[in-house]
Amino acid sequence: MRAKPLDISEVPPTGSLHLPDLASSETVVSNSGAEARWLAEGARLHLNHGPIDLLLEVAGPRVARLSALKRACAEFDGVLGGLMAEIEVLRRPYNGIKSKAKGPVARRMIASLDGYEADFVTPMASVAGAVADHILAAMHKTAGLEFASVNNGGDIAFWQGARPTLRIAIVSDPRTGTQAGVVSLTPQDGISGVATSGWRGRSFSLGIADAVTVLAKNAAAADVGATLIANAVDLPHHSAITRARACDLAPDSDLGARLVVTDVGGLSDHEVGLALAAGARVADTLVARGAVCSVFLCLAGRVSIVGKQSNILT
Repeated sequence: MRAKPLDISEVPPTGSLHLPDLASSETVVSNSGAEARWLAEGARLHLNHGPIDLLLEVAGPRVARLSALKRACAEFDGVLGGLMAEIEVLRRPYNGIKSKAKGPVARRMIASLDGYEADFVTPMASVAGAVADHILAAMHKTAGLEFASVNNGGDIAFWQGARPTLRIAIVSDPRTGTQAGVVSLTPQDGISGVATSGWRGRSFSLGIADAVTVLAKNAAAADVGATLIANAVDLPHHSAITRARACDLAPDSDLGARLVVTDVGGLSDHEVGLALAAGARVADTLVARGAVCSVFLCLAGRVSIVGKQSNILT
């Protein structure tokens, strides 16, 4: 017999999106259009609103899990609207705009760019990670919670809590799902975010990396680091690389007329090495200043690793 659903009304809602009934397979839709549905009753939840698609996982006592997910729903309901209200600021190159952000996610995005003043980068470089961090922070307030993660299209914010180790697979080729290795993390590593960028991913890239995966203190830091390192994995003017203006592919892209990679042809092993070395130089700089912890650069079946390697399981 199914247990009676717990009363989780003790968590005050700040938005109109609420948890689906535990016994329900239906999708709950808020007034703003945000959606929630169970993937695994009481433990895994899918949240969606326009382009934002989150997979939430929690562990711990039942009341803690449900309370954390209720907080996540309430917080998620206003995320997209808040970002759209400041989208013009968030699409501008980072330069003296920190004080202009009002929303909590926008502030996280801009804060993640500290130290990148010399690079061309906009706050949109960390949007996926910042959203994941924001929802994780809402859940993390729940007493009794033992683990929580927010996966935003592969950019993941997580809190290990009571788990002594957490294993994360590093994918070298998004087309096939081929793994470059597995990372084993402990709470003492100080890592709570992982993000992947590359020309085969959801967002545009200026470089030719199949995948650059970054581990960092939070998902926003990992996101912007992965974006800039992936941009640097490149062979400028190579005839086997096809590029197009970002604005021709997406008129509202924050990259404007910059050329993004749309296809990569055959490359020699030497050329692959040159491209990876270019990205590794940027990764070395970011690791040295503490912006990121570990970086995995993947191209044409080859993998370069920068940063802490003691917790890598092959």
